[in-house]
Amino acid sequence: MQTARSTLTLAATAVLAGLAVLVLVVTVATAPLVDGADAPKSVTDRDSLVIGVKDDQPGLSLWDRKGEPKGFDVDVAYYVAGGLHVPSKKVSFRPVSSDEREDALRSGKVDMVIATYSITPERKEQVTFAGPYYVAHQDILVRRGDPSIRNVRDLRGRRLCQVPGSNSWRRVSEERKVAAAMVPARSYGECVQALAAGRLDAVSTDDLILAGFAAAADSGVTVVNAPFSDERYGIGLPKGDLKGCREVNQILTGMYQDGAAETLLNQWFATSGLDITLTVPQFEGCA
Repeated sequence: MQTARSTLTLAATAVLAGLAVLVLVVTVATAPLVDGADAPKSVTDRDSLVIGVKDDQPGLSLWDRKGEPKGFDVDVAYYVAGGLHVPSKKVSFRPVSSDEREDALRSGKVDMVIATYSITPERKEQVTFAGPYYVAHQDILVRRGDPSIRNVRDLRGRRLCQVPGSNSWRRVSEERKVAAAMVPARSYGECVQALAAGRLDAVSTDDLILAGFAAAADSGVTVVNAPFSDERYGIGLPKGDLKGCREVNQILTGMYQDGAAETLLNQWFATSGLDITLTVPQFEGCA
């Protein structure tokens, strides 16, 4: 009898052990691979960085006569790189347009994107966002001396610039249901040129972008100062780089706490007349 019981006990133990192994295999196979060996290489592990920025936005990112980018986004990029222990001499910049940003990250052409990159649910499907590093507000740019456009409702029937890859025109036509006449352009720099030349009635996008153009000498354009949305500027990282996201968020917190954010914002936009926000933005969750 004792031998039979021992045999049954051994058999039951073997079955339980087999089930345990099966559960372990299934758990490992189905567990999400986020911060493990199969996760993409993090920006925290790099000794040099290629950063995607715009090349046509005064005050934010614009190449000077020496061929170097200058502006708030560029300075934020240098600050973040420094926090990641990457010296400025090992930071390089690559121009990216609004409709190139996701592909540039996905293909590895850039390690991060800091290019007035508004965080949206659709973009979060393709990109891991740190930040936001600033919360801008959509506004309207018109020709100086034009009193006919005072708010977003006045854009009905007016010629409004539409840039591929940007969500700004959707804020007007889809969210606010204002039936403006869309006129395509390759960039906001091209939009502003068309506006000043009379081929457009208005340009609508983030106030920091508009302020940079309006502040340029002899621009002939001005900001209406009628904000109607929040635009959370994020730092785009390759999808899945949660380690990098968390580290960059800590760096951005420090940028506001040590006064660097205030210094940079005042340096580039103090004369624009905008009400600059100096508090730490509420961060998105890293995903």
